[in-house]
Amino acid sequence: MSQGTLYISKSPRNFASKALISHFKLDVKIVEKDQASEFASLFPLKQVPAFLGPKGFKLTEAIAIQYYLANLITDDKEKARILGSNLIEESQILRWSSLANSDLCSNIARPFLSFSGMMPYNKKDVDAAFTKVDNIAAVFDARLRDYTFVATENISLADLHAASAWAFGLSSILGPEWRAKHPQLMRWFNTIAASPIFKTQLTEFKLAEKALTYTPPKKQKAEKPKAEKKKEEAKPAVEQKPKPKHPLEALGRSTFVLDDWKRKYSNEDTRPVALPWFWEHYNPEEYSIWKVGYKYNDELTLTFMSNNLVAGFFNRLSASTKYMFGCLVVYGENNNNGIVGAVLVRGQDFAPAFDVAPDWESYEYSKLDPTNEEDKEFINNMWAWDKPVVVNCESKEIADGKVLK
Repeated sequence: MSQGTLYISKSPRNFASKALISHFKLDVKIVEKDQASEFASLFPLKQVPAFLGPKGFKLTEAIAIQYYLANLITDDKEKARILGSNLIEESQILRWSSLANSDLCSNIARPFLSFSGMMPYNKKDVDAAFTKVDNIAAVFDARLRDYTFVATENISLADLHAASAWAFGLSSILGPEWRAKHPQLMRWFNTIAASPIFKTQLTEFKLAEKALTYTPPKKQKAEKPKAEKKKEEAKPAVEQKPKPKHPLEALGRSTFVLDDWKRKYSNEDTRPVALPWFWEHYNPEEYSIWKVGYKYNDELTLTFMSNNLVAGFFNRLSASTKYMFGCLVVYGENNNNGIVGAVLVRGQDFAPAFDVAPDWESYEYSKLDPTNEEDKEFINNMWAWDKPVVVNCESKEIADGKVLK
């Protein structure tokens, strides 16, 4: 009886799962998701890897799937080597697998997707991602100066999973110069790559000869035909209609100067200086404050992608920014996160400020009352970013966020 079907993509991140199936001859079918018509109906999030086991058993998330696959190994000695033979080894294997699966993969993905044109390029975000990759590499280097493998004295699931994650970067954004700076990590990677359990997955794998970098799009200026130019010159000048005024313009100037607040927030410490200044000058008759939350948190995946979603939303609010200020934060972790925040708006209705963005209805809005201590504390926390977000009585750390100003 078949032990199940593993749905994957061509990414190097799937090497570990495929290595377990191949090396230990597990009766698991491997299918690329784009070639499986049933995949989308089985797994609505459409994320890989995904596993369909006997009797309709479903499993997602790479580490969970790899643990399940490793437990199908019939040789108890081999199983203990891969998963750990005691609690300390098992914990270390989980630790290194988790580091590679979350922090490493997401920070390799950010520049890779930007350089490949699959998401907007933001130099600040890309530089921050490379810094995090370097910091993670330093953690691996420190361990590998004294040990051959990352978690135990043998090749374990942690090595397979981490090598898959590093392969993703080493084949794309981490070129020869970067690799030369990390000899311990590269010695370990080459050891795993040459191992019987892993080498079959690397038949087509190549280290990047040159690191993938950002190439700005070329600006093309189309030259109009001379006949068309003359025709345009002959046209009488058309009077341009004035742009329609923003509906909030009708409210007139307020005694609360929003630009003063934005400068105070940008240039002063938030808790001790900026927030007290805000509450001293805020006029609730001129402005209202709204809790804004994304409606479809269950569809969010990587935290940096959720943060990019917020950035896009704020960009599309540009026509209203002179009437608004606020923060939306991303709380939680990869594949388990949400978006929420507090936004200050001119007037007492949120719609005129937000409906300039095509995706404004993807968010829900509820008015906050600053005279209520709980609401005021929520506003302070959203603008200070220094405390966890409480969701269903559970604290969630803030992973990222954006400021609208």
